[in-house]
Amino acid sequence: MKSVFYGWWIAAASFFIALYVAGIIFFGFTAFFEPIVEEFGWSYTEVSIGVSLRGLEMGILAPLIGFLVDRFGSRKLVLFGVITVGFGLLFLSRTQSLITLYAGFLLLSLGAGGCTSVVLYTAVANWFKRNIGRALGIVACGFGAGGIMVPLVPWLIDAYGWRTALVIFALGMWVLGIPLALVIRDRPEQYGYHLDGDAEAEMVDSGIDSEIAETSFLSVIKSRTLWFIGIAESVRWLILTAVVIHIMPYLSSIGVTRANAAFVAAAVPLLSLIGRFGFGWLADMFNKRYLMAITYCLTGVAMIALSYASAWSAMILFLLFFSMALGGGVTLRGAMLSEYFGRASFGKVLGTIMGVCAIGGIVGPVFAGLTFDTMGSYQLIWLAFAGLTVISVGLILAVGPASAGS
Repeated sequence: MKSVFYGWWIAAASFFIALYVAGIIFFGFTAFFEPIVEEFGWSYTEVSIGVSLRGLEMGILAPLIGFLVDRFGSRKLVLFGVITVGFGLLFLSRTQSLITLYAGFLLLSLGAGGCTSVVLYTAVANWFKRNIGRALGIVACGFGAGGIMVPLVPWLIDAYGWRTALVIFALGMWVLGIPLALVIRDRPEQYGYHLDGDAEAEMVDSGIDSEIAETSFLSVIKSRTLWFIGIAESVRWLILTAVVIHIMPYLSSIGVTRANAAFVAAAVPLLSLIGRFGFGWLADMFNKRYLMAITYCLTGVAMIALSYASAWSAMILFLLFFSMALGGGVTLRGAMLSEYFGRASFGKVLGTIMGVCAIGGIVGPVFAGLTFDTMGSYQLIWLAFAGLTVISVGLILAVGPASAGS
């Protein structure tokens, strides 16, 4: 009986690490927003700035992490990240001022940089070529499955307080994350494997061994393709982070109960599983540029629906379209980068893209918070975000087809 290719075990370990980190730090943190504002009397803008600092793991840190993962491998960085995230959550539980809040998110950002997107996607991309879409889809599903953690967050906060909830999540990070980090391996060649688990003869026949002529990182940086993808994704992240962070405050502002708002916040990442694996499967068969353009269009329609979310029909439309676009975009980004630039510098390339995305990821939540503080409503910013998706569609369609040495 043929054993399971070890690359799939790495994908599975990455799935569960992503599930926990995304569930608590990314999707679940919206539940901490209101308790912190109520305890300290800070404005939504002030707290949004702190939460946005998580985006540094995609920004200043992402390109650096990309270089580090290509240089030292994924295993060491994931282990470092898991341990540091735990300390970051503990630090946040002791918050007494805006300075300590911001410092806590900076520490959390440092840790998340080691055990989220850049490192986990690189870990998996190094083991696959032919099945890259499905493999990355599994990791992306981990981020989406984090939605199952979201209802637990407000429940723990309501039962024990937000500080104790953070301590519990810190301990959980260590208990779950450290063993999973030890499953990660860097490259198949170091352990006697070939890409996708193929035999050497199969690799030659399928052309895998002569993958895209690996492009130097300097050439990649000069590539128009890289920057078109980066800017298109930055717009998407501007929208995504604003929605994820402000979804519960927004729904509360239009009369939705906290319990129902938590349900919606949890439904987004869970429903995104359809897009994460579905678009990953499609990416192995169809043009990735066109698939990515579809996800941007879905995002635009979803934002229009969100602006009228007081009607449940609009809310359902938002949940379906936004979630599918979120999941599909995350999977397709990694698959596109692997197709266009190969795997030799995958960490650096993805890190650079994530760095560009961080501009939107940091600015989006602050703009949303500022809009609510000044206008008392989120509707205008949601409609503005819908218009921005046109930029992403145009840029991704302007990217030429992948070719040797893209």
